[in-house]
Amino acid sequence: MCGRRVTHRAFCVGFPGLVVTVARVKEITADLVTELLRAQHPDLAHLPVSLGAVGWDNQLWRLGSELAVRLPWHADDTGGLLVKEHSVVPGLAGVLPLPVPVPQRLGRPSELLDKHWIVTTWVDGTPADRAPIGPSTTSAATLASFLAALHVAVPASGPAEALAGRDTRGLALSASQGGFDHFLDMIDGRGLLAAGVADALRRVWNEAVAAPEWTGPPLWLHADLHSANVLTRDGGLAAVVDFGDVRAGDPAVDVAAGWTLLPTVDDVHAFETRYLELAGAVAGDPGILTRARGWAALKALICLEVGDNGDKGLPGGKPTWGPPGHAAIARLLATV
Repeated sequence: MCGRRVTHRAFCVGFPGLVVTVARVKEITADLVTELLRAQHPDLAHLPVSLGAVGWDNQLWRLGSELAVRLPWHADDTGGLLVKEHSVVPGLAGVLPLPVPVPQRLGRPSELLDKHWIVTTWVDGTPADRAPIGPSTTSAATLASFLAALHVAVPASGPAEALAGRDTRGLALSASQGGFDHFLDMIDGRGLLAAGVADALRRVWNEAVAAPEWTGPPLWLHADLHSANVLTRDGGLAAVVDFGDVRAGDPAVDVAAGWTLLPTVDDVHAFETRYLELAGAVAGDPGILTRARGWAALKALICLEVGDNGDKGLPGGKPTWGPPGHAAIARLLATV
């Protein structure tokens, strides 16, 4: 795939609490990846390079059979996110019960690419937006074990920059009120919700906002657990990827993954029960499951926007995101 190009684009991206315009200004090719390696990590430059995935912030280029190069490809400060990922994830990976990409090398800004980039391990699997988690698997328990292992207090000696995120994920839900209103009105206005669904989602959100807030210490969070950031194999949860938004805060934003990833309400409840049994850091938090439902509602709406944009052929859209959004909403409203 030497020389394959990903062309410039510009589009709007929604995060909980804000909407930002992302300008795609850097063209990434396999030749560029090899040049970067030759300049900074020459012992890796002989390995074959092929495009693995294109995300919001970064492109992932497979490097040989065991590594990958993760590079930012727009004008925002996503290189700073990769520096944080490089400093934080290696210390977390050893205690996590699922494979995750572990940064191995840090690439520094240069004339070739004026942002940081990283070399990570390659993790096999198929993104769940293309191969969803199936029924009759152990994925509920696996997800619970993963999050319980991740959700521990950030040590006092931890990197200070890891405490903050670039948006409202991990903060009190009330900080995302504007984002929820924006996405609910937009998705309802596009006719993507059946009659009564918008009102039901608002009730889920209002209950979550009214729930007791997180009062514990900041816990490590993935903060971006959606169907494109988990990998499956044979219908089961096989890996978690993309720690670009790793941060510390309220774990409810991650616990929402039960609603957005697992196939049935029974699976969600099994996940919640097991998570509460394992996650000692959240003991005594009476509102975590209710807050998680609010985060799940917001994430599902964002998935519907991205999916609808993909169906319409709009830049930045991903048609595979729509079905997981609709499925999450169906599960949430089945319990209202």
